[in-house]
Amino acid sequence: MENTFPPGTKIAITGDLGSGKSAVARRLCELTGFEYFSTGRIQRQLAEELGVDTLTLNRMAEVDPTIDYRIDNAIRALRQDTGQYVVDSRLAWFFIPEAYKVYLTVDVRVAAERILGDPTRRSEQYQSVEEAIEKITARKASENARYLRLYGADCANMDNFDLVLDTTRRTIDEVCDVILLSLSAALHRT
Repeated sequence: MENTFPPGTKIAITGDLGSGKSAVARRLCELTGFEYFSTGRIQRQLAEELGVDTLTLNRMAEVDPTIDYRIDNAIRALRQDTGQYVVDSRLAWFFIPEAYKVYLTVDVRVAAERILGDPTRRSEQYQSVEEAIEKITARKASENARYLRLYGADCANMDNFDLVLDTTRRTIDEVCDVILLSLSAALHRT
């Protein structure tokens, strides 16, 4: 696909854990030539450095705001960048309000199965689908409460997003097609 998007275009991808945010973001980059930026990658690296899993890191961040500030300052810096980015982040929609904001949803059982089947998630190891469901649900609640308290950012309010898309039964390419068509339509309305 030819990149006909204006300079400085940013797509902020967020959503449910296991909804395919990273895979969709990377594929969007392949299709458009945009640069990829992932706070999840930063968070997983930080968890690994500290020798904890991502749920524990989230619980640590509840009492140590420097963890979030370290991650979130990297997003804030992108706002001034004139490059084209797909930003895979829980809060990019908040820190880069002019970005095209996409929220991906997924059935929690499908999310758990996806996470269990992803060998790259070394900081997210679960023994069963049920344990994964329990821990990803707790992680989402922890993150939502923390971001609301720290920034007033309500990740559970779908009105904050330009597009809300269920990935449960869609392929990555189908999700990308919907996002790019919707973004193109939004840019032509302005």
